[in-house]
Order: sequence, then C-alpha cells, then structure tokens
Amino acid sequence: MSCWMPGCPALSMCWGLATLPITCLERAKDLKTRLGILLHKPELGQRIGTSSKLQLVSRRRDSSREVLEWRESFDQLLKSKSGVTAFHTFLKTEFSEENLDFWLACEDFKKTRSKTKLASKANRIFEEFVQSEAPREVNIDHETREITRKNLSGATSTCFNEAQAKTRTLMEKDSYPRFLKSASYQDMTKQATSRGISKRSHT
Repeated sequence: MSCWMPGCPALSMCWGLATLPITCLERAKDLKTRLGILLHKPELGQRIGTSSKLQLVSRRRDSSREVLEWRESFDQLLKSKSGVTAFHTFLKTEFSEENLDFWLACEDFKKTRSKTKLASKANRIFEEFVQSEAPREVNIDHETREITRKNLSGATSTCFNEAQAKTRTLMEKDSYPRFLKSASYQDMTKQATSRGISKRSHT
C-alpha cells in the first residue's frame, strides 16, 4: 500500500518506522520469525507434554518398585526417604516413634565435624532420648544407658553406637514386621502391584 497524500495513515506509519533505530527493526523481524516457527510447529508443545508425562510415569514406576523393596529388608526401608516417612507414620500409631527419631538423630550426629557441636549435640540427644526418665526415652537396658552416659565425657561420633544398634534391633524385630502387616502398607503394595500390572498390559 502506498500513498503520498498528506495525512495518509500509511505515510505516517512509514515515517514512524523510518525513525526507529535499525537494531529495533532487526529485533522485531527476528521475533516475528521465531513466532512464525513456533506457530508452525504445534508438535513442539506436544513433545514437551509427552516428555513430562514420561517423567511422571517413570517416577511412579520408581516409587512403586521402592514400596515393594521395603519388605525385602529393614535396611531397604531405612535407605528410602519415603520409606522412613511411612514407617514413622506407622510408629506414631503405636506411640513408639521415639525409637526411629533417636536412630535418625544418631545418623545426623555422626555427620557432625565440629568438636564443639559434637559435644552439645551429644548432650541434647542423651537428655532427650537416653537418660532415665527422658522426655522421649528409648527402650534400652540399664547397662547400655550407662555405657552411653560414660561416652559423653569424651564425645565422639561413635558415642551412641551401642544404644543406636540396640534401638535398631528392637525396631527390626518388633515394629518392622508389624509395619509390613499393617493396613497402610498393604494398601501401598496393592497400589504398587496394580501399577506394575497396568504397565505390563500396556507394553
């Protein structure tokens, strides 16, 4: 469209564009080209959507496998973050979550590098879980309690090893089998198994 009459809209537009810096015009052309490519490639959005779906399916498959692995051994359960969470929820129903909390506190304690922090953490753990009449006292024998108390005088990363081992054994032999038989875990395994069956039927 061309027009040389005074007041013509096309003429004003041309003069307006002419006053713009060349870089602005180049950027506008570049943007137009990119938009054109995207508009003519609807499969790009489909690919992104498909990729997200595949990642979600993969995560579900991994979590299903993980749930079934918890029954293989107590170690497998403790290695899994979601397994520890599920087990902790179960222990709450039995009012014995302090055993797992103590075990986790000991695991965290072993990672402490500062000697000052090591000593203060050791005292805090002992007062909360180990000493007689502690607010969240774990079920360990008197001898183990005394050994742990003596270990505090020269606190090292191993000072709770014996008490932690006793608590772990108690959970493995007592709470863990009940967890595997619990309705909550049975529901989780059914869901995990049905996902596995559904996956096989689609392949």
